[in-house]
Amino acid sequence: MNAPVSRLTSKAQTVIPKTVREKLGLKPGDLLRYIEENNRIVIEKVRGEAEDDPFATFTEWSSEADERAYKNL
Repeated sequence: MNAPVSRLTSKAQTVIPKTVREKLGLKPGDLLRYIEENNRIVIEKVRGEAEDDPFATFTEWSSEADERAYKNL
């Protein structure tokens, strides 16, 4: 099997291989969903808004001052 791979950094980040980004039609800012299926994780592009975004309900924390204060976290 010649599947694309990527390495996890010390900050738990990775680069999604170009072939995978192209197949999913991913662009910067897109949301990804991680689904557990039979001891595997399936990654899919979220179409529309993420319905289970825990921060979507906390609009009081989305001011410009909040964005500046927390942008480097």
